[in-house]
Amino acid sequence: MTPLTARQIMEKLVSFPTVSRDSNLELISWVEEYLKGYGIAATRVYDTTGKKAALYANVGPEVDGGIVLSGHTDVVPVDGQAWDTDPWVVTQKGGRLYGRGTCDMKGFDALALAAVPLALERGVKRPLQIALSYDEEVGCLGAPPMIDEMVKHLPRAAGAIIGEPSMMKTVTAHKGSVGYHTHLRGFEVHSSLIHTGVNAIMFGAKLIEWANEINAQNAAAKPSALADVFVPPYTTAHVGRIEGGTAHNITAKDCMFGMDFRVVPGESMQAWRDRYLEKVRQVEVEMQAIHPDTRIDVEPYFSVPPLSPEKAGAAEALARSITGDNGTHVVSYGTEAGQFQERGYSAVVCGPGDIAQAHQPNEYIEVSQFEAGEAFLAKVVDSLCREDV
Repeated sequence: MTPLTARQIMEKLVSFPTVSRDSNLELISWVEEYLKGYGIAATRVYDTTGKKAALYANVGPEVDGGIVLSGHTDVVPVDGQAWDTDPWVVTQKGGRLYGRGTCDMKGFDALALAAVPLALERGVKRPLQIALSYDEEVGCLGAPPMIDEMVKHLPRAAGAIIGEPSMMKTVTAHKGSVGYHTHLRGFEVHSSLIHTGVNAIMFGAKLIEWANEINAQNAAAKPSALADVFVPPYTTAHVGRIEGGTAHNITAKDCMFGMDFRVVPGESMQAWRDRYLEKVRQVEVEMQAIHPDTRIDVEPYFSVPPLSPEKAGAAEALARSITGDNGTHVVSYGTEAGQFQERGYSAVVCGPGDIAQAHQPNEYIEVSQFEAGEAFLAKVVDSLCREDV
């Protein structure tokens, strides 16, 4: 079998429009066939609909001490974005490779798959493990069941490298994030009789204003040592979308929004949940004092644990030994690294590309970054040719 180049693999992966709302099974089938060509069996882990799947595989001996290369297969939509090129075709212009997912993160996925024949050729003594998830872009939903299956069925890896775009810097911590669908159910009356009705939007505004107050309080407080390296160096609350109401002269019966928190390491996401629910109950009591047939329903819709710095972490040590990067790097966005760490893996974020290009029209990865990622993974493979971790 003639090996495909990393560039050729990326071109193929980008050609699959795996927006999170759609199936990724065509891409997964292609990856399975690619691995099968090298005698590697892959395992699928489906979502509840059967229309999406994660995939994992073990390349090399069935022994502990390997390295996981982790990436996600879904991408964000291109709807409404002004692209100068076809987003589903990798197009090189100057020193950049344009296309949806080239940066976030099919570029790294391609590099990981290109490392498979290299691992076989060099005869790794510890395995290279491939882990490709789904629905990362909508709450890191696909990784946890995949990792759980890996824990059950694969030799335990020494570390996991999550290849989100970090400009090949070694990122050792990121914020956690959690979101809650919030639905206020009010009581409709003519707005001239507003005192007898319960306007769900106006009471919802009290919860949103609470989020503003929390942000102001956190910004004014002295950050912890763990939080101080983040931008911003505190937990934030955010509402990005709201809907509700029937007409301008009717008190709104419904108001729906998502309340999201980005939580710094060292703080409890459960504690922030409790604080929010306490405020929700206070507002609900106010609503029900006007009319008993009102309420507020809150349901979690995603939860991504933070990545915390590790003492003598194997993944960090490997990444730093290869890149020579000894700086302190953290990010405020979430990744699947925290989910690997939560399940006992040493984890680090290190991948090619600039996160500033992610989700943008005309998304691209610099050719130099793609090549740096390829060289990095070749050295990861070299490290696996030693028996010691």
